[in-house]
Amino acid sequence: MTTYQATNAVAGSIQEAKVRYTARTHTSGGRRGGVSHSDDGRLDVTFSTPGVPGTGTNPEQLFAAGWSACFIGAMRLVANKMKVTLPADAAIDAEIDLCNSADVYFLRARLNVSLPGLEREVAQAIVDTTHSEICAYSNATRGNIEVSLNVV
Repeated sequence: MTTYQATNAVAGSIQEAKVRYTARTHTSGGRRGGVSHSDDGRLDVTFSTPGVPGTGTNPEQLFAAGWSACFIGAMRLVANKMKVTLPADAAIDAEIDLCNSADVYFLRARLNVSLPGLEREVAQAIVDTTHSEICAYSNATRGNIEVSLNVV
């Protein structure tokens, strides 16, 4: 297992970090008719430009799906620590905006989190803790993109 020095996003301290998994893909062609394949064969996608006819996905959709899946898994950890059962039908409707201003492109995100059956205060505490402390995607984007979290 590979280790490296990392700054803990929450505590701000230097610590040894264990690499739990490394995703490996080969991508060619970019967002206009490009393709991407993972080394284990589980991912095989064709890209298309957002908003134009055709088949395929785009990087923003993949980012939304990945962040949502990570966030739900991280909410399970937080709920367990709080001695709360995360609803089996927990779900996230993620919206990733590709924006530009002049020649600068950037992302903006909204995570609309549904935790049916939980009191709103409990659901909000789970979402806030997940975003501020646990979710790898939230930690990676913190301070880099505008993020709105909504408990719905």
